[in-house]
Amino acid sequence: MGEEEASNGEDAVEEIRRMSGYGGDVIAVGGFGSESESDSDLAAAEIMIVWAIQGPTSFAPNTLVSQSSLELRLDACGHSLSILQSPCSLNTPGVTGSVMWDSGVVLGKFLEHSVDSKDLSLEGKKIVELGSGCGLVGCVAALLGGNVFLTDLPDRLRLLKKNIDTNLQRGNTRGSAVVQELVWGDDPDPDLIEPFPDYVLGSDVIYSEEAVHHLIHTLVQLSGDHTTIFLSGELRNDAVLEYFLESALKDFAIGRVEQTQWHPDYRSRRVVLYVLEKKSNRCLADVSSLNQSC
Repeated sequence: MGEEEASNGEDAVEEIRRMSGYGGDVIAVGGFGSESESDSDLAAAEIMIVWAIQGPTSFAPNTLVSQSSLELRLDACGHSLSILQSPCSLNTPGVTGSVMWDSGVVLGKFLEHSVDSKDLSLEGKKIVELGSGCGLVGCVAALLGGNVFLTDLPDRLRLLKKNIDTNLQRGNTRGSAVVQELVWGDDPDPDLIEPFPDYVLGSDVIYSEEAVHHLIHTLVQLSGDHTTIFLSGELRNDAVLEYFLESALKDFAIGRVEQTQWHPDYRSRRVVLYVLEKKSNRCLADVSSLNQSC
């Protein structure tokens, strides 16, 4: 990305919006009905802004975790979590879910910080996590009172179950956690969508163009009238993220959460955090808001 493009990104005027399932402000990416640009142009503009503001290529990845370690320890929600990893799995092409990434730590601590700040309430909420991997985010959500379904591919579930058993089977968890198989693109089990979840979570789930179509298909299937999606991602490849945003904007309104609203001790310039809601949901919310103001 050239110097002139970066300057234009920094000078762009950003629109502040609110999502129905999150009390904090978000920067509008698109899908709110007020944009005249195409989805392609909106996605390209977002990539230019993010890379200009955060400059991710100049920062080393994974400043919050060590993928060579067999265990990650993290304090969250008054608990000391012990998350087991499998570093040797990184030698297997396409396998990234058996180790932690910064985006997972950022999302988990963001949830905790947002609950503490009263911008979010997970107490008693139904939550589905996609690509749970080692299970950190789902563990945090359960400790915050959520009833969490942690999902992943069949060959990833053994490590996931072990981490859930280690960290949440002590009788002092406010919510609950269930591990369940889910292959993106396949029809989800009725348990996941009857009723629809209040929240869908995902960290480091935008990693290849091949997976984007199936991911968005699953997000659409999981989203009801009152579902809010939080996705955190590693800023590795601008083309993949742009492809995801352009594709997702067909069905979702998308906002970016600024790092000033993240946990102050868990921020990374190589991570981005988005909130998504179905466009139909946004229309209903906007009409309700207009009626109340009349």
